[in-house]
Amino acid sequence: MDFLASPAMQRALIAAVLVGITAPAVGVYLVQRRQALMGDGIGHVAMTGVGLGFLLNASPVWMATAVAVVGSVAMELIRAYGKTRGDLALALLFYGGMAGGVLLMNLSPTGSNANLVSYLFGSLATVSPADVTAIVILAAFVVLVTVGLRRQLFAVSQDEDFARVTGLPVRFLNLLVAITAAVTVTVAMRVVGLLLVSALMVVPVAAAQQLSRSFRTTFVLAVVIGIGVTLSGTVTTYYVDAPPGATIVLLAIAVFIALTVLATPLAKRRARAAEAATRDCDAQVPASRRPTDDVKV
Repeated sequence: MDFLASPAMQRALIAAVLVGITAPAVGVYLVQRRQALMGDGIGHVAMTGVGLGFLLNASPVWMATAVAVVGSVAMELIRAYGKTRGDLALALLFYGGMAGGVLLMNLSPTGSNANLVSYLFGSLATVSPADVTAIVILAAFVVLVTVGLRRQLFAVSQDEDFARVTGLPVRFLNLLVAITAAVTVTVAMRVVGLLLVSALMVVPVAAAQQLSRSFRTTFVLAVVIGIGVTLSGTVTTYYVDAPPGATIVLLAIAVFIALTVLATPLAKRRARAAEAATRDCDAQVPASRRPTDDVKV
């Protein structure tokens, strides 16, 4: 437990726990909406915010948050109103965000490619006290939205038309999901990096779905898995010289594979039990009431 004596490691562990909570909490809604790769697109856009932060000598985390929020709103509006050229507009937004980040970082007198790489793939050693403060504030917002509005967000994620009929503000909730995803990306970029954050949003949710089909149980299991892999990956990088983002994502994938292997026989057992129950019900139905193959013409 000697790693707890290091102030840098303490900050890294706090950031890791918050990322382990927020990424799956948002990811469960993105998976329901079939927008699993949305976090990846927001990460590309947030690169411009990081470069802008270095250029203006401002906090890269807060600048990335502002740019990512604007980008996520644009993505949601394109999704809602874009027709044949929607995919093209999204591609221009993603690649423009990446190119803008590289250009602004190189124009900055204090920025370098090494700085950009630390934001792309995560760098726990460079998490500052100011970064931790920003991450705590942003994570609190994400938890407040994903937990406090879980019923409304779930309804919109499942069926927008039904949610609209019931009187829910569908457009506002869709924008709120997009903004919350953007905030989550900036929360996670110091731990797993902008290019790998989407995996941490999706893989724990997919792993949890191997054991549960209930939304509430999937939500809780995904968060538990997220916290487990982020903490394990962070501690591993303290003893092994390995990139934190890649380590955490590979651990999440390993958990997904393990749960898939364990869930397969359970699923077969449940299927056999359901089939046996169906046969028992049929056996209790009188023969005179059972359907036959004879058709009278």
